[in-house]
Amino acid sequence: MIRVQDIKLSIDEKQDVLPNKVAKKLKIKPSDIMSYTIFKEAIDARKKDEIKFVYTVDIETPKEAFLLERYPNLKKSDAKYECPPKGEEMMKYRPVVVGSGPCGLFAALILAQQGFKPIVVERGKCVEERVKDVEAFWKEGTFDTKSNVQFGEGGAGTFSDGKLTTQIKNKRCHKVLEEMVLAGAPEEILYKNKPHVGTDILRGVVRNIRNEIIALGGTFRFETQLTDLEIENGQLKAIILNEGERLETEHCILAIGHSARDTFEMLHKRDLRMEQKPFSIGMRVEHLQTWINEAQFGEKFANHPRLGAAEYKLVHHCENGRTVYSFCMCPGGYVIASASEEGRIVTNGMSEHARDGVNANSAILVNVGPEDFGGEHPLAGMYLQRQFEESAFKLGGGSYKAPVQRLGDFLENKTTTALGVVKPTYTPGVTLSNMKAEMPSFMGEAIDEAMKAFGKKMKNFDHPDALFTGFETRSSSPIRLPRNEAYESNVRGIYPAGEGAGYAGGISSAAVDGIQIAESIIQNYKGVRE
Repeated sequence: MIRVQDIKLSIDEKQDVLPNKVAKKLKIKPSDIMSYTIFKEAIDARKKDEIKFVYTVDIETPKEAFLLERYPNLKKSDAKYECPPKGEEMMKYRPVVVGSGPCGLFAALILAQQGFKPIVVERGKCVEERVKDVEAFWKEGTFDTKSNVQFGEGGAGTFSDGKLTTQIKNKRCHKVLEEMVLAGAPEEILYKNKPHVGTDILRGVVRNIRNEIIALGGTFRFETQLTDLEIENGQLKAIILNEGERLETEHCILAIGHSARDTFEMLHKRDLRMEQKPFSIGMRVEHLQTWINEAQFGEKFANHPRLGAAEYKLVHHCENGRTVYSFCMCPGGYVIASASEEGRIVTNGMSEHARDGVNANSAILVNVGPEDFGGEHPLAGMYLQRQFEESAFKLGGGSYKAPVQRLGDFLENKTTTALGVVKPTYTPGVTLSNMKAEMPSFMGEAIDEAMKAFGKKMKNFDHPDALFTGFETRSSSPIRLPRNEAYESNVRGIYPAGEGAGYAGGISSAAVDGIQIAESIIQNYKGVRE
């Protein structure tokens, strides 16, 4: 098929006119187009009174050779994903995947599709039970250290916007989308420029991928935690589960996520190579979604049904050398309680597929690096995260209520005494506070400067009633587990993977990393001994 770019439709034109538009652009008859597939759909909102949809379309036509010769800029569409050929050796033991977030699930799926019958070990619960525990925490404050927003089937992404955008250019990205559609995600994610699934649909997708892995011979072991490693002469021989059970394996993919802090400490004791990694800390900011819609689409199209809830992505480089940026923006969403340890508060954002909540929210983050960690220990960044989380817990009143502060009060460095038009969405509750007073001065100064700059770019972004909820500390892992070209750590048979190992930054990139590691294993083996 041929890929045709830059096909523009007005906001009220339907997609079924695309073949005619493509034919006109290529100077052929519509009847010359045998079939077409939308590869990408984006919104061009630079002119607020003339918003357009811009499409990239793959067409099948008997005039392919003629068109490729006539238009040198035309390209053939991408080839379908194919797993690399298998190796020759038989694997002695079944491979183990630790963690069932997007990285672990997709690593296990590829292994299962190639007949390797992976064992998936997950410290948390299956998604059906996990949802009940998370909702009990949000509604009643009943916190479970083993089953929460961070731990359990689907990983932290299960309770998010289900955003599938990524900055990586990798042929496996489309494979991820295709598998998610097969598992129940809407087909539009295959071509939307900023695809998302929504937490409500994503939960079913996760369950269906698990069932597919099981149908292909894989095994899931929930409420089962990796607690130790058995290593002999630099080679993994077995893993220890729940502090006692020994499971023999020579191939273990560590897709543990960025919050498995006790696992990181165990890996450090077992001399798995690790190093400090820069990350970011900040707060969630909430605005009225109507403000964001009007700023991005203009008053004329702010509520147009084809546009949905508007998004944004903002970056500001500050005078003090720090960078402040928005992250994981959730249109029409909610700020959620995401703690994984007792006595600590963590915030994150979540949206359902409809994105029809009153507020928009996003993390507003400031970069931090090893120079801020207060030590050279590989886990010093993790300990810094804990300091912020403990501070938030204290500011919230010693419960799982989160501290909140109006932007106007933040700029004046004073305690919020009353809320404005933006009401908090965080549950189990909030406490009015002054978070700026608890921050390092470089962080408060940077956020001050950035919010004013963002207000110049987007109307109402610096509205005094915009609301901060703190703190957000888990945007990425504070460590990296180095690995070689075969994705192995300094211990043979251990494959650090995904966000927790410092190699991904979202659902799609984590899933792609899992696929790549599975491929690396598959290329060396033709199967598993029964």
